Amino acid sequence: MSTSLTATDIGSCNAATILSLLQYGIQKNDIQTLCEDGCRSYQDCVNAYLLSQTAAANAKASEVSESLDVAFMLYNSYLVFMMQLGFAVLCAGSLRSKNCMNILLKNVLDSCVGAIGFYLFGYAFAYGLKPNDDGNGFIGNWNFALSYTTKVSHDDDSDGFSKFGWHNFFFQWSFCAAATTILSGAVAERCNFAAYLLYSFFLSSFVYPVVVHWVWSSQGWLSAFNTDHDGNASILRVGAVDFAGSGVVHMTGGFASLMGAWIIGPRVGRFAADGSVNEMKGHSATLVVMGTFLLWFGWFGFNPGSNLVIASTTATRIVSRVAVCTAMSGGAGGVGMLLYKYVTTRSWDTVGTCNGVLAGLVAVTSGCAVIEPWAAIICGLVAAVIFCIVDHFTLYVLKVDDPVSAFPLHGGVGMFGVLFTGLLAQADYVSEVYGSTEWGSTAKSGKRYGILYGGHGQILLANFVEVLSIIGWSCFMMGTFFFILNKIGLLRVSVDAELAGLDITNRLKSGEVTPHAS
Repeated sequence: MSTSLTATDIGSCNAATILSLLQYGIQKNDIQTLCEDGCRSYQDCVNAYLLSQTAAANAKASEVSESLDVAFMLYNSYLVFMMQLGFAVLCAGSLRSKNCMNILLKNVLDSCVGAIGFYLFGYAFAYGLKPNDDGNGFIGNWNFALSYTTKVSHDDDSDGFSKFGWHNFFFQWSFCAAATTILSGAVAERCNFAAYLLYSFFLSSFVYPVVVHWVWSSQGWLSAFNTDHDGNASILRVGAVDFAGSGVVHMTGGFASLMGAWIIGPRVGRFAADGSVNEMKGHSATLVVMGTFLLWFGWFGFNPGSNLVIASTTATRIVSRVAVCTAMSGGAGGVGMLLYKYVTTRSWDTVGTCNGVLAGLVAVTSGCAVIEPWAAIICGLVAAVIFCIVDHFTLYVLKVDDPVSAFPLHGGVGMFGVLFTGLLAQADYVSEVYGSTEWGSTAKSGKRYGILYGGHGQILLANFVEVLSIIGWSCFMMGTFFFILNKIGLLRVSVDAELAGLDITNRLKSGEVTPHAS
């Protein structure tokens, strides 16, 4: 092969050119390909070779980059899904022991029912967009039961995998499961088992996905990524800046919780005849602390993972900042609640401190990518106080019995978090995160950042529209659903069943091993 290659002409290359290319270090097979493709002189062949090598390197780098992004999303999905364990443990510790197995089973079924509902309908309603279709701002209408995802994930020649592949569904489902689980604690200790399955399916397959479409889909009417209006979003040219979902996830679940707890009514004995509140403490502060740490750990997938990509310098800066702000706000929330409780009750409150940590995490979820760490500390401190105020108002003024304070934590604090973003969104960070859009790339010159930095208030107003929209949608849809269940007698268990405890009346078993006599 070597003799024939250097002694004879190949294609448009003469023997001298071939010899020079060999001396340059180009492999024989590559030389043959270059010459057969039409290069004539030594320099032409070298240039063609270098261009082909550059293209091959770029293709390989693109493949590695996509693989890193997919691995990043999957890893963070696992962390977010582990939050289900945190929710389960936290709820179990916050309730009375006679209902412990019941709430654990319901938390398991959140993932089970949510997986089926989100697979069949939810993902399509959230992100479904038929190729070459403009879609609409209200709801997705394509890819039901992952029909299109199955196609593009199997086709090696398709370029739709990065946008519609399996990893995208899995990541979004883990968020859906979190939103659905928020509601379980609010109606705990008196909700009918069948009603629980029904509302879990309804919330995961329709109510939550519609909000996702509004705010996070590129076609959503509230979305900061909807650039159909000359590269700008449709709402105030910015759209709602809700990076990881203080509104989308937490407010949706929180206001659904308010509707559920209100319509189902308080637990037996929660309020005395004169309207005063009777204490009903949970049975295990240990489980509450464990659940808090599990949720905090999972939040480091929830917030940083919402960047969706990692394989660039800009992405690594954003993800790192999000992780730091998440840690700062959670820590500040815990310290703030500890001090608040000590000032008001003269005691160090373990469970209250855990609620403070969670309040800080919920609040920072919206703006974690566009605020500075010191702002995240302020966010957490204020969130702890907001939680206490809303919790007191819910129980003592509205007379709504929410056993795990799901509405104050996710609804009230989530609302604060969405609005906080409009106050302290930093200009450079806004451009960095949303720079792919016209409004994001000109955020600094257009003063589209936090009003306390001198911004014009577009983000604050757009986020205020998001707050009102989520409240209206969640309250109307879930309120109507719970009202119907209540009217047909399917929402609440009997008084006798409630007093005995749902573990007994539903004949739940823990699966403990029974020792046998030898």
